[in-house]
Amino acid sequence: MEKYKEEFIEFMLECEVLKFGDFTTKSGRKTPFFVNTGFYRTGAQLGRLGKYYAKAIADAFGTDFDVLFGPAYKGIPLSVATSIALSEDHGAEIRYCSNRKEVKDHGDKGILLGGPVNDGDRVVIIEDVTTAGTSIRETLPILEAQGNVSIAGMCVSVDRQERGEGEKSALREISDKYGFPTHAIVTMGEVIEYLTGHDVNGRRIIDDSLKASIDAYYEKYGCKDA
Repeated sequence: MEKYKEEFIEFMLECEVLKFGDFTTKSGRKTPFFVNTGFYRTGAQLGRLGKYYAKAIADAFGTDFDVLFGPAYKGIPLSVATSIALSEDHGAEIRYCSNRKEVKDHGDKGILLGGPVNDGDRVVIIEDVTTAGTSIRETLPILEAQGNVSIAGMCVSVDRQERGEGEKSALREISDKYGFPTHAIVTMGEVIEYLTGHDVNGRRIIDDSLKASIDAYYEKYGCKDA
């Protein structure tokens, strides 16, 4: 596993974004782990997060694209932080852009916030965690309304590697349905591999009991393409 992925896993633990225990997801699934990106709360944390995203995006899609689009609301700070990191770390001047939930009819008018999306632009979409596709169904019409744009890819922070509507993961279903590549900074498989039998700051994160719970969860909800 690449070093930056290991660092990102420890970063999520440090920020309490990644937690282990007993949780219930929005879909009603009982899960032994939870990822809440709302716990990235400081400037320093967002700065580091942007650098991890920028590294993952550059590795997966390159930097030959025009716009980094972060769907409202969580995607707004992600697109800003990552566009800064793409400039500072990779020498790529990428316009950040997000949508408003309501169209603004005065001042900076329209539905878009940040840089414009022009006809012919290549766009990378940035989101927080694996999506079930709801956000994409809302996002694509907004982008397509700006002109003949092409989606170069979509990047999330964590791929939970759970089944979507069928047997494949939600990320794979999005890629298959809409025809653009998807990528994550890390997958839960990588998280589990790194933390199983590995102490972080002198603390064992995944012991035998927790590993059994995680294995049982993926036996029930894991995707076929993991």
